[in-house]
Amino acid sequence: MSRSAPSPLPHSLLPRDTPVQLIDADGAVSSDPEFPLPDRETLQRAYAGLVNGRRINDQCNALVRQGRLAVYPASTGQEACQVAAALCLERGDWLFPTYRDSVAVIARGVAPANAMVLLRGDWHTGYDPAEYGIAPQATPLATQLLHAVGFAHAARLRGEDTVVLAMCGDGATSEGDFHEAMNFAAVFHLPVVFFVQNNEFAISVPLSRQTAAPSLAHKAIGYGMPGQRVDGNDVAALLSVLGAAVDRARAGNGPSLIEAHTYRMLAHTNADDDTRYRERDAVQAWVGRDPLARLRTHLRDAGDLTEADEAELTAAAEEIASELRYAMNSDPELDPEDLFAHVFAQRPEMLDAQWDILRDEIERTEVES
Repeated sequence: MSRSAPSPLPHSLLPRDTPVQLIDADGAVSSDPEFPLPDRETLQRAYAGLVNGRRINDQCNALVRQGRLAVYPASTGQEACQVAAALCLERGDWLFPTYRDSVAVIARGVAPANAMVLLRGDWHTGYDPAEYGIAPQATPLATQLLHAVGFAHAARLRGEDTVVLAMCGDGATSEGDFHEAMNFAAVFHLPVVFFVQNNEFAISVPLSRQTAAPSLAHKAIGYGMPGQRVDGNDVAALLSVLGAAVDRARAGNGPSLIEAHTYRMLAHTNADDDTRYRERDAVQAWVGRDPLARLRTHLRDAGDLTEADEAELTAAAEEIASELRYAMNSDPELDPEDLFAHVFAQRPEMLDAQWDILRDEIERTEVES
């Protein structure tokens, strides 16, 4: 049974003309009548997540070059979105990430080495989704949004107090699945927050070829849900805006669409040559908006981050990178039967026959060698 909701006034659904910002590129604070600045402890925790996230991105890029990862879609420059997505949720909530959201997966509690299993080319996602409240990272664009609204609908039917945060990029908003997920969530008044990381490129396709709308957040009004724009390199603003949307969903007030304005500082993946579709000057223009440097400046100016704190955080991040290197430099122990073991609860004769054929080929190859 669907829950009826009052029809909101159209003007109450519209996002702001300019994205919400609480800490500017120089680390200065600007007050906002609607979205408060998070407290000191929350910002310190977020900064630790940013330091870890940047080091993880750098280490994973190196592991790709060493042949230890098959692919890595870096979130360098987008770490504020990643960390805020993880921190705004409670333990019983669920995160539905994309392939670029490994830092969010790690920030929510998954061990870095386990988060990289999928990108290494293994058959599974590397962690138990039920244990962490994180769906498997999705490679097809926007499919996870349908899964997210379905999960939220099921949780509501079971009477669970669950909020679902569904992440996607600007390119995913051009997919039919995006429309279906938004419409279903709005009609059934589901506790879902749609979080679009607008990094201005869907591989090589710029935002101008994705939409003619004033912003991606403006798409929300067509579904009857509120939209909001936020500075995606300002972790403070992200925490406040996403936190408000999560609280709104938990209170039974339905879904929201949040658009974070950020930038993909590196290529789409290691298989992409971004020099073919964007100028270096355009990339360099975003260096001064670095989310890590921005929050560091703010915390230092406020006296909430000392050199000793920095050294401790850097050492902790290096330990994560070291453990990740060790795990990825160890060859995995593979069992070919795993290809057949987890397809059905009860394996049918068809798969038994296929496994018998493969096993015979393996044994024959071993004898010949």
